Amino acid sequence: MTDKIIVALAQLDMVVGDVAGNTAKILEYSNRARDEMQADLVVFPELSVCGYPPEDLLFHSGLRRRVAKAIDTIRESLRGIAVLFGYPEFQGDEIFNSCAVFFDGKVLASYRKQLLPNYRVFDEQRYFKAGKDAAVFRLKGIRIGLNICEDVWQKAPVASSRAAGAEVIVAINGSPYELGSQQHREDVVRNRVKEVGIPAVYLNTVGGQDELVFDGGSFAMAADGAVMFRAPPFREGMHRVVLQVNASGIVPQAGEIAPIQNTEQSVYEALVCGTRDYVNKHRFRGVVLGLSGGVDSALMLAIACDALGARRVHAVMMPFRYTSTMSQEDAASQAKTLGTRYDVIPIEPIYESVLKQLRPIFEGRPADVTEENVQARSRGLLLMAISNKTGSMLLTTGNKSEMAVGYATLYGDMAGGFAPIKDCSKTLVYRLAHYRNSLGGVIPERVIDRPPSAELRPNQKDSDSLPDYKILDPILEAFIEEDLSVHEIAQRGFDRDVVIRVLQLVQNSEYKRRQSPPGIRISSRAFGRDWRYPITSRYTFPE
Repeated sequence: MTDKIIVALAQLDMVVGDVAGNTAKILEYSNRARDEMQADLVVFPELSVCGYPPEDLLFHSGLRRRVAKAIDTIRESLRGIAVLFGYPEFQGDEIFNSCAVFFDGKVLASYRKQLLPNYRVFDEQRYFKAGKDAAVFRLKGIRIGLNICEDVWQKAPVASSRAAGAEVIVAINGSPYELGSQQHREDVVRNRVKEVGIPAVYLNTVGGQDELVFDGGSFAMAADGAVMFRAPPFREGMHRVVLQVNASGIVPQAGEIAPIQNTEQSVYEALVCGTRDYVNKHRFRGVVLGLSGGVDSALMLAIACDALGARRVHAVMMPFRYTSTMSQEDAASQAKTLGTRYDVIPIEPIYESVLKQLRPIFEGRPADVTEENVQARSRGLLLMAISNKTGSMLLTTGNKSEMAVGYATLYGDMAGGFAPIKDCSKTLVYRLAHYRNSLGGVIPERVIDRPPSAELRPNQKDSDSLPDYKILDPILEAFIEEDLSVHEIAQRGFDRDVVIRVLQLVQNSEYKRRQSPPGIRISSRAFGRDWRYPITSRYTFPE
């Protein structure tokens, strides 16, 4: 028996559906792990062959053929290193979320995921059949047990691996980011290793996939729960972990321990990562966005530049008679500071033309929100035209508070292909703006300090239509993320009538949200795949 094995953790961004590209990446990093790290075992993430989550691609017969070819290629191509990778296993009409270990063309082990999550953003029971058996293989005399993601969140699969003789657990994962996720994962794995008395190596995927962002943060944990290695979050990379054999068993050697990021840093990096991957994986040349002089678009411009580089970002100011001089000055200043292309296109001619055409229908009716929406839709028209002509994707700048209560215009400021800050409350937007300025002042301070306004009518402020965000956002969080009732929210010190009004706004705006672009999920419950309220409903508050 050897005194150690060297494990290479390939914390990589695998592209959903790109079986050939993912396979090439597995081969490349396997050869590098063998030649550059002298690794005995290289580990790849959950469903690394097809990318995670593949969703209904799993039902497509063409994917089945590509996966079969990829598995043959991996088995036949690699020599001199054991390779552990995840893939969808097709057995007749059944599909398993599986992994395999190959060495010199031989199958050392195969394993089927036992626990299939079916909550929040996960619906694996729609696709997969659960496995039943533990899998343990020997490498240089060390017995290694296999688990996949959800398996380590409950006692039974890890205990089964230990009972089958495992001296160390290797778990491959596709665990998406949300606030506090890294600490939570480590707490869960700490419970498992203490229960079974053996160490664990936890590999997570990284990168953006539609609404989800995977943050990596792979780690090795000793049997007493001590973190011995932690990979930097939101970064692709291959990391060396040495599993040392001593009298007490297997002990991961101490290595780099990247710090756990605070809320603002982790959310900001998630937004940058998710924006970069969405744009690049869709092969857009760049992005365009409306820069209003407000904090939401200011933050979005900073994120876009950090994700893609200033040369791929186009900011457009579209002033109207209600747009303040301050807004125009601040937008121009920020664009200049960041070095992006910046254009000014007044919307007055479009607005007047639209109202002229509508005059026979609108005659005798007082001005109201309709005219405000015409302003927003004039801007949306211009931005979509620029997007179509230049091949740049339009980024939408709305936040979660606005999406929740419908404080946005369909086909206006909601127009676009991707909404990166869609899951960020207004109060979080301000915190993120301060955080980004702490790295270098790119957002004018008075953009952050001034009262928020849509500037669709004279002297307009958000507070004219909505409760103060310091009141609104906690109510929304209690309802959306905790599912609390009016009574339960009011017990936290909020006015009952205000709570009822806010929840009614959320309910009445569901039809708008269904038509909004996808956005990056950073909370425990975002508007998207884990929010499924009906559009048509007679459910009433205050209950």
